[in-house]
Amino acid sequence: MSFYHSKEKISQLAETESSNDEKKKTYVFWNEGHTLGNALKLVMANDPKINFCGYTVPHPSESKMHFRIQMNEGRAVDALRKGLEDVVKMCDHMLTTFDNEMESYTNNSSQR
Repeated sequence: MSFYHSKEKISQLAETESSNDEKKKTYVFWNEGHTLGNALKLVMANDPKINFCGYTVPHPSESKMHFRIQMNEGRAVDALRKGLEDVVKMCDHMLTTFDNEMESYTNNSSQR
């Protein structure tokens, strides 16, 4: 079991299977839902090493998301790690772009 850290909360992550097949895994993210699941699926879906990736939120009253990965080659945990890193990079890029545009807008508005 490992933990993914964010500034607002800590989400617990666990594998749901005890299978020795490293190519096929389902992970459970507590305190996560469609926001992370959809972004992660979108980022990971174009990887040719991944045969399938998808997520479910079992029930709205449960604060957890199941994320399934099936690989053609490589380990599912490595694909998950890369996918999470890519989502973080994408978010960092969007925040930087937004901040730069807001600064530019503010500077141009004050000059009028």
